[in-house]
Amino acid sequence: MSLVSALKGKGPSGFGAGSTAEQVTAGLDLSGKSILVTGCNAGLGLETLRVLHLRGAHVVAAARTADKASAAIERAGARGGATAAACELSDPASVRACIAAVRALDRPLAAIICNAGIMALPQLEQKHGYELQFFTNHVGHFILVNGLLDQLAADGRVVILTSDAHKSAPASGIEFDNLDGAKGYRPWRAYGQSKLANLLTAVELSRRLAGSGKTAYAVHPGVIKTELVRHMNPVVRAAMSVVGPIALKSIPAGAATQCYAATHPGATQVSGRYIVDCNAAEPSRHGRDPELARRLWDVSEKIAAELT
Repeated sequence: MSLVSALKGKGPSGFGAGSTAEQVTAGLDLSGKSILVTGCNAGLGLETLRVLHLRGAHVVAAARTADKASAAIERAGARGGATAAACELSDPASVRACIAAVRALDRPLAAIICNAGIMALPQLEQKHGYELQFFTNHVGHFILVNGLLDQLAADGRVVILTSDAHKSAPASGIEFDNLDGAKGYRPWRAYGQSKLANLLTAVELSRRLAGSGKTAYAVHPGVIKTELVRHMNPVVRAAMSVVGPIALKSIPAGAATQCYAATHPGATQVSGRYIVDCNAAEPSRHGRDPELARRLWDVSEKIAAELT
């Protein structure tokens, strides 16, 4: 356990920063349930795949390619209890093919865990006319989730990974006039904007699902050294390697909050909330703005429609 985890106690959920994915799912029987996880091939996604399979769930393991997803299933020891799916989030055609493949399984989804993402690209990159982090982290998952909402079980859950980095989003929250990054690009600000978009999507989706029995959650896994750091400055990466064992969460602890939100009975009390260390927390003022959430949803619908 890291120093950060050790210094933090447990919250109202009974779990805290040091809790692991295995601990928050202990005693749960997920047999007969199917759960989709994006970004299953490494880090938090791979641990989530492993633990959900351990608890009996059938995991639809999505990665950028089917080969990567199949390899992840083998690494997680989940052969026979998981289905590989290709889902390149920056490619709408791939996302829609994934939607079709999941529908063809004819399995109600107990949860969709939007885990995949990219972080802090050093230079501006664009896809389909949009800044790549915004497109991959937000738009790709937005298309995926909306394409599978009617596949959710009656009490199904949508879990979207955000980050405390949402607090580094632009002063306006979402720069609707600069979604391509052409008017100015800063790696961490763009990443923060994409994570704010993830948070706001969960907030608005929870509102839209209210009364249906279905729920949505925005979760911050904590600061963990995973493959997300591959685009970061080498000096920063080296520093993380030094301080990691002391200050950063382990991958099993990092995967805990998304596993909690996707499976634990107690999580239903915090639908639509920002969840940190398996407990509700306060996001930035933009993360609490319902009008911004509605506007982002409307804009995202238009973007998705343009890419059909």
